[in-house]
Amino acid sequence: MKKALLVIDVQYGIVNFRDFKEELFLIESIIQNCKSKKEPVIFVQHFDQHEESQLHRYSEGSQIVSNLKEYADYIIEKETPSAFFQTNLATLLEELGVEHLFITGFNTEFCCMFTAISAYDRGYKVTFIEDATGTVNTDETYEMRGLDIRDFVGTVLHWSDVIEVQDFEEYEEMYK
Repeated sequence: MKKALLVIDVQYGIVNFRDFKEELFLIESIIQNCKSKKEPVIFVQHFDQHEESQLHRYSEGSQIVSNLKEYADYIIEKETPSAFFQTNLATLLEELGVEHLFITGFNTEFCCMFTAISAYDRGYKVTFIEDATGTVNTDETYEMRGLDIRDFVGTVLHWSDVIEVQDFEEYEEMYK
């Protein structure tokens, strides 16, 4: 089964928001593993329409983190939370013969989750690597004291019984 890695929205406007060192380290480790196995690494780059946004097309914040961008085999541009909606991602994956997608990147509860669900809906086997995602949001954002957003999203996707959810150590054991 041919696999590919999606690296979602690893852009300066997000990663400069707070300390994401651990998430970026895990994402790079997964990228290197995929590269060593000649599996495609596909970056997804989000652009907002609002000029004041950190992710506006012509802002510095919209740029993919440079030390990771060098790993990209392909870059898909998107304007919504799903990397599939109105993009050429599905066509690219079909051309590459990909059947299994690994999901990493930012923001866990939006672009990563929406893309994982969209991938499943299109028939892909999906592995969501929970601790290799991050979010700029907090429990205060959602007015839910004590909420661990990554864990919550990972649990919901896991309970769906259709999307494989792993942490980095489980990924390493199973796929390295």
